[in-house]
Amino acid sequence: MSVFDIVIGQEHAVAELKFASEQTHKGDALAAAAMTHAWLVTGPPGSGRSTLALAFAQSLVCSAGGCGTCADCRNVLAGTHSDVEHIVPEGMNYAIDDAIALIERSALSPTRSPWHVFVIEDVDRFRIDAASTLLKSLEEPPPGTVWILCAPTAEDVFDTIRSRCRHVSLISPTHEDVVGQLVSRYAVAPDLADWAARVSQGHIGRARALATNEDVRERRRAIVDVPFRLHSVAMCFDLAQRIVANATADADTLAAPLDAQDEADIRMAYGDGAQGKGLGAATRQLKSALKDLEKRAKTRHRRLLNDQYDRILLDLTAVYRDVLIAQADSHVPFINEELRSQITELGEQDSQANTLRRVDAINEARDQLFANVSAQLVFESLLVTLFNSELALLGAGK
Repeated sequence: MSVFDIVIGQEHAVAELKFASEQTHKGDALAAAAMTHAWLVTGPPGSGRSTLALAFAQSLVCSAGGCGTCADCRNVLAGTHSDVEHIVPEGMNYAIDDAIALIERSALSPTRSPWHVFVIEDVDRFRIDAASTLLKSLEEPPPGTVWILCAPTAEDVFDTIRSRCRHVSLISPTHEDVVGQLVSRYAVAPDLADWAARVSQGHIGRARALATNEDVRERRRAIVDVPFRLHSVAMCFDLAQRIVANATADADTLAAPLDAQDEADIRMAYGDGAQGKGLGAATRQLKSALKDLEKRAKTRHRRLLNDQYDRILLDLTAVYRDVLIAQADSHVPFINEELRSQITELGEQDSQANTLRRVDAINEARDQLFANVSAQLVFESLLVTLFNSELALLGAGK
């Protein structure tokens, strides 16, 4: 068994990283140029870039090269390995303070393995000042430090960062790859696996959630049903309110255990509840740490909420993509095949031009959410436009 076994459809990338890891365990990686101190792993959403990056990290700190069963391998996935740090931005961007913190931690020597590994998600979200601050450490890191950076595409990353990394590019897994993974690894029924792979459009994480969680399937059904329920402006406002409320509830559910664990860790670190002299300073430090935690929790919740909104917009886009296919009388398969009759009927009621305006409206809504426009207003405006696409012409002044 190997930690790389869970990475599907990326044989070339797996071979490159696996070979680099194997060479490090032989002690001649740098001489053979197989290993480098900075990697950039790119690939579309769902391609498994995070999974591959963590598998590579496991293989570097595991004495067996990534067996998947030892304490080192398990601790990496649990986020408790002292020599592997998995960094996910809690806010919308990495600020300069985040880069400084990374540099300070990278100066620490590994404690259990030859490497101190940093797996950093969404490096495309580095602000320019934060990216500039990190450059020196990327170019000349402390001995034993390895940076594994992840982003959707190389073009999304600043040239200065990209030029200092070895690039590993991933592709979207095929439909067959995703189905096979769901059936073999998660014991999903073939019909359900086929549906989940199709509607997730190659996103293995999304496919797994859909195939294994009825609540996730129910939430998706509610979203893809929206275009067929827009019968009045009043209904648009009602559905917009429900969408925002449900997304907020989902984000709260995801954030709650993370917030609780962070608070418990901080309280334990500062000896909360201990008795005796000299604890006054520790108590004050605990209060300060909890206040900082509250700020981080807010930014993390915001990101989780934005992820929920993005999922909703992607599902809506998939419906109108199918409507366009029906209007063009194309033989390209539908994403939402189970809704074919409803989609065909919806397409017959309007023109391709208006459907394209609806797709544009969804893309504009995504931009507005990213710019921190009120989600309630964004979804109200979007659903009214989806109800009557001619309003998009008025809004554009045409």
